[in-house]
Amino acid sequence: MSKELLGALDVLETEKGIQKSVVIDALEAALVSAYKRNYDQAQNVEVQFDQKKGDIHVYAVKKVVDQVYDSRLEVSLDEALTISKGYEIGDDIKFEVTPKNFGRIAAQTAKQVILQRVREAERNIIYDQYSQYENEIITGEVERQDSRFVYVSLGKVEAVMGRQDQMPNETYRIHDKIKVYVTRVENATKGPQVFVSRTHADLLKRLFEQEVPEIFDGTVEIMAIAREAGDRAKVAVRSNNPDIDPVGTSVGPRGQRVQTIVNELGGENMDIVEWTDDEAKFIANALNPAEVLDVIFDPNNERACQVIVPDYQLSLAIGKRGQNARLAAKLTGYKIDIKSESEASAIMEADQAADDQPATDEDVPAASDETPEASADTPDVSTDDDATAAPADVDETSDAATDDSSAE
Repeated sequence: MSKELLGALDVLETEKGIQKSVVIDALEAALVSAYKRNYDQAQNVEVQFDQKKGDIHVYAVKKVVDQVYDSRLEVSLDEALTISKGYEIGDDIKFEVTPKNFGRIAAQTAKQVILQRVREAERNIIYDQYSQYENEIITGEVERQDSRFVYVSLGKVEAVMGRQDQMPNETYRIHDKIKVYVTRVENATKGPQVFVSRTHADLLKRLFEQEVPEIFDGTVEIMAIAREAGDRAKVAVRSNNPDIDPVGTSVGPRGQRVQTIVNELGGENMDIVEWTDDEAKFIANALNPAEVLDVIFDPNNERACQVIVPDYQLSLAIGKRGQNARLAAKLTGYKIDIKSESEASAIMEADQAADDQPATDEDVPAASDETPEASADTPDVSTDDDATAAPADVDETSDAATDDSSAE
């Protein structure tokens, strides 16, 4: 068993990357428990593994005392001095108590420990390997599917993709090669668990980094993404180099770059707009392809605005089922109220008319028949001059109108 055990430890270290010292420490601890369990012993024991010969020795550890109360744990000073003259009270002495048939127990225990360590090491290796891919894109192969998950093989581990992470316009078949975004990696009890997604917005970002070198090296930067997976997405980009057009660079010659991403996502439409510090201009860009005439910010809500578009562009600005407006709002972070030009003009005229409308008789309080007595505390502010003074804003045409009516 000694040679076999040493050979197994060497193989583990070479092929599995499990250090021999780690397995030996675990083996020694397991053999202590096995000894106490099989030989009904409760004393302090140590197990030592000879790494050169592969031999296993069990020692009972006893403390040197002046008077012995428990022979399993203590040894008298006189007995200790017969072993060595250097022992003093309080020292520990090891007595070998290796049973004759302990080799069988040791072999069984060693097998269990090694298998356990191999499983743990493999889990840790896989976890360390795939935790590096968290928030990154990786290519996998569809293995199987059930009512809850699509299982994707990433090599040494099987990742799961929940229903909310599956593209609604895609059908997954066994052996399909797909690119997935690793959302998180968990080191669970049963082993590493990898969760992947096809609908995450950052999947789009990673795809652009793969296809557009300027985005990968940071010359062009993706500032925001709004996506309804499988249908349409809006990407806001800006250039850190004034000589480079961020939109044109992202689209590529004849749209080749963006078309590759569209194909990877099953035909998902893509709107790439320029990001700018001018919020009004950015909101107008976000509503692309619709033309925007004006952006009016709500003074009562700093994250709300009203957008005016030409009448014939209203449906285009809102989009199918409100999708264009919804994605623009998500991209910019603003609540956007879209109005046509004629509708906005009608609202403004109605508001202006309401402001200019004179007061009616209903607005004037009725005069009381009873004249209240003058209060001694209330000064009389009316004068003859006030009563005869002409209004300052009288229309000059009123006198002429009076003369005309008299002439008739």
